[in-house]
Amino acid sequence: MTDLLKKRCQPCEGGVEKHSAEKALMLMGSLNPNWRLNESATQITRRFEFADYHRTMAFVNAAAWVAHCEDHHPMMTHNYNYCEVSFWTHAIGGLSDNDFICAAKIDQVFDQQIPAEGVACAVA
Repeated sequence: MTDLLKKRCQPCEGGVEKHSAEKALMLMGSLNPNWRLNESATQITRRFEFADYHRTMAFVNAAAWVAHCEDHHPMMTHNYNYCEVSFWTHAIGGLSDNDFICAAKIDQVFDQQIPAEGVACAVA
């Protein structure tokens, strides 16, 4: 995963080939094993689970910041205690390096969560 963390997303307006199933499977080995590759090897998805709503929303906002910084935006759905993140490169109708770069960076955000008990909160 560390190689992906060092990379930056590149603009993609189409005109490049999407990754083959073989290449996607190879790159999946660089991610947390909780990521899933769909049957057509065109999308990756991971469900992140949390103890409560404020932790979920903190993650959603942190993941959105990663997406903004990389200019590569996932589909995210969330509820009280989970967020599901899916990546694919719309311009090519499949997976590119950008999807795996962002997935790795979002894994890092999840892995470095600060316990809520250690953060001051003005709401009692």
